[in-house]
Amino acid sequence: MKEAIHALKYDGLYAAAPRLGQMLALAISGLAAEAPLDMLVVPVPLHKSKHAQRGFNQSRVLAAEALKALATTHPELHFTLAASSLVRLRPTESQAGLTPRMRRLNVRGAFKVSNPATVNKRHVLIIDDILTTGATARAVSKALRDAGAASIWVATLARARRVNSYGPEIYQDQNELAGSVSAGASQDVSRSSLHDQPSF
Repeated sequence: MKEAIHALKYDGLYAAAPRLGQMLALAISGLAAEAPLDMLVVPVPLHKSKHAQRGFNQSRVLAAEALKALATTHPELHFTLAASSLVRLRPTESQAGLTPRMRRLNVRGAFKVSNPATVNKRHVLIIDDILTTGATARAVSKALRDAGAASIWVATLARARRVNSYGPEIYQDQNELAGSVSAGASQDVSRSSLHDQPSF
């Protein structure tokens, strides 16, 4: 999983995107019983300088592929890609290698909803490639909450673990996020609370 994500993200291997998107769609479908059927899908944005350097946003690519798969497998879900509704206000340092506290400080205040009316009273699903400490997900969810989002859900392709393994998990915290799910190679889903994640 890690190699496939890196191939897409850093090598621009678009051929990996459909399969990764299908895996993400499978994880998202695990939320179908709990999540609203009508949601805005917001990929975590890159800063314009990073986007220019990379040429694409891997989270947007994954979101588009996941929605394509979900349209076939779960037509009852009404998910709308809203890729331009959130902007990254400033370039941030790569989160890799940073401590949990440094990660939180790195992304604090880095995101803004471009048009609050777009997300006000709407249920929002954030899409990102990897959830590590959750600092990015928290910073994005704060911007969305400040803009009036009704509920916030997070779906990632992988959850990085402290031992550098990747796998699926669902997180729920009524104070922060309505729910979160990560896809993994094994494709099964387990539950835990964000309160159990001290570095989040």
